Amino acid sequence: MKRTILSAAAALLLGGGAWAAPKDKADIGKPAPAFTATDIGGKKVSLSDYKGKFVVLEWTNYGCPFVKKHYGAGNMQALQKEVLAKDGVWLTIVSSAKGKQGYMTAKEWGPAAKEQGSSGAAILLDPEGKVGRLYGAATTPHMYIVDPKGTLIYKGAIDDKPTAKPEDIPGAVNYVRKALAEAMAGKPVSEPSTKPYGCSVKYK
Repeated sequence: MKRTILSAAAALLLGGGAWAAPKDKADIGKPAPAFTATDIGGKKVSLSDYKGKFVVLEWTNYGCPFVKKHYGAGNMQALQKEVLAKDGVWLTIVSSAKGKQGYMTAKEWGPAAKEQGSSGAAILLDPEGKVGRLYGAATTPHMYIVDPKGTLIYKGAIDDKPTAKPEDIPGAVNYVRKALAEAMAGKPVSEPSTKPYGCSVKYK
């Protein structure tokens, strides 16, 4: 009985098994779902603002141990800087509902992002979960890549090591880095869809 309870808890944490991901409209090879959300500075940001550039979407929750793995080791920030250095765009999206893990007000997000060293173009607040459900974001982190034409070319995990252990990062295959390198070289993405891992998105 104890083992069954632990297994169920793990399934809920990882966003798989007993926990059903929201139905999404984000299909690989098709136009990425359009959205507009407000950033932590109060500015309206739309995906269409960045047409002509590669855009990475990152769902996050700073309270999640899987997110802490990548931020604590500097892995997520390094990837953000790589994308920006290649004239790409990085949008961090927070779909945690008010009162749930990962939720912060816009005023609280500024200092938190600075402390983490986040360097994306914007942090977008989605407390109603509209953007998250549109994309079917199931976990934190959950990653997506949109190409310059507005086509979704990758969705899934950040890498192939579904653990919360920072020591697993060096030996991991970073799917996001790999997909971007292939796409930017004019090649098809070899693994356009992978299974995301992390904490379940804390939807309303």
